[in-house]
Amino acid sequence: MTGRFKASIAALMGAAIVGTACAGSPRPGDVVVYASGSDLESANPLVTIHPLARQVQRHALLVTLVRYDSVLRPQPYYAQRWRWSAGNRVLTLSLEPALRWHDGERTTAHDVAFTLLAARDPRTGFPRATDLAVVDTVVAVDDTTVTIRFTQVQRGMPGILVELPIVPRHALHAVPVGEMRRARYNLDPVGNGPFRFVDRVPGQRWTFARNPDFPPSMGGPPGIRELVVAVVDEATTKFAGLAAGDLDVAGIAPTMAALAERDPMIEVMNYPVLFSTALVFNVARAPFDDARVRRAIDASIDRPRIIAAALAGFATPAAGPVPPENPLALPDAAHQDVVLADSLLDAAGWRRNADGWRARGRPFVVELLTVGSGDNAVEQLIQADFADRGLRLEIRQLEMAAFLSRARAARKEFDLLVTGVPGDLSLAYVRAMFESGQRGSALDYAGFRAPAVDALFARAAGAATDAELRERWHEVQRALKREAPAAWLYHSRGLQGVSSRMRNVRMDLRGEMATVARWTTVADSVSARR
Repeated sequence: MTGRFKASIAALMGAAIVGTACAGSPRPGDVVVYASGSDLESANPLVTIHPLARQVQRHALLVTLVRYDSVLRPQPYYAQRWRWSAGNRVLTLSLEPALRWHDGERTTAHDVAFTLLAARDPRTGFPRATDLAVVDTVVAVDDTTVTIRFTQVQRGMPGILVELPIVPRHALHAVPVGEMRRARYNLDPVGNGPFRFVDRVPGQRWTFARNPDFPPSMGGPPGIRELVVAVVDEATTKFAGLAAGDLDVAGIAPTMAALAERDPMIEVMNYPVLFSTALVFNVARAPFDDARVRRAIDASIDRPRIIAAALAGFATPAAGPVPPENPLALPDAAHQDVVLADSLLDAAGWRRNADGWRARGRPFVVELLTVGSGDNAVEQLIQADFADRGLRLEIRQLEMAAFLSRARAARKEFDLLVTGVPGDLSLAYVRAMFESGQRGSALDYAGFRAPAVDALFARAAGAATDAELRERWHEVQRALKREAPAAWLYHSRGLQGVSSRMRNVRMDLRGEMATVARWTTVADSVSARR
């Protein structure tokens, strides 16, 4: 490691660890440093889209009513018990009375009611507000009992109650819902989870400390004294920080996995994640206003090459929006079919000559929007697949905020974009998606609206059995395959490097931080291994 690089890592860690050690000194063994690729955006789950920030909220700073076990079955958490009405439209939850906010206030059913009603209000801007569209009323019966009434029958615990952390009413009730994104709380929060917020240095780190009063019924105090989420945005910097012992947990680029596995001080964790990547078409703009052209592009993509070259094999080719591990997935395999691609383009009125494909004198030239980072290997491989078919693809990199603004705009001003789409492999989530009318960000980014497909979604929502749900969800997937608003590329796998001094670290479908309250370390202080 170069002297300049050693100095930058030392400066980063010196800034990250407050009150525990000065730069250059051994770090206390029960202080864990977790690398984040970007700042956490916000501590307020009502306005946060940052994936790691949402995990910190759910598993460290705050608590949810219910939590998933490792196979995504709902388990008691703040709600210690619950019962459904005879018609499964009213849910009554009994809450843990000992849970307190970190400022000493009791957490009560009034906080639950405030959170759900604020999240449901479209003025708040909660990203998953549609998941709460089926909530009619939320009533705090007393401090430890809350009743949720739904507008339609529920077939199980709604996924949103497992995933939306409860926020403090006393800290946010005075904030107008339309101003929630600018609330002071977002960057100076009070929580009630296993870790309390200590401080934040913008663009550098967030620090959290053990909550010694976290109730035993909810897991008790965490095993580590301090959790530091440090902003480390480069893959090489993360790897070097792991190797030097300055970082305890950090994402690893697939191309570095083999190197990391040879380091005895790093354990490489490879696990399924709820995240897929898709090529999304603007279905309102030519040439992608023609489903035949969209299907031609879908058939042109060499997914195994993308996975092998850009992801070192750490992904599964995608034939549709549902990963193959999900029992609801179609049995279809994803494969390249250039003969089909050419025939579809021909049927759509495109003709190929020595210069490529043209229609009505216009060449096939389109722009791909992406988030700029590194060499954008996936995008370049897509570009090569286009070129092999005689199609011209120009790549345009944007900052994340600008990319999301373009993707989410009501008026779509792009040709196509590549994006990651969070998801869930659980049957319960798919049911909740149907029941709430949510179709997923890939379809929303595409501006895709088709009454026939919407009718199939609605039909699937009425499934009475798992077998019926599977059959109807297959119908939805086949319809999406015909319409092709997106070309699904691959279903991701997570790849994290973990220091060999860490214990009880488990990563699964719930995310990287699902077990953070149970993490421990070896007793010794961290000595520099530079």
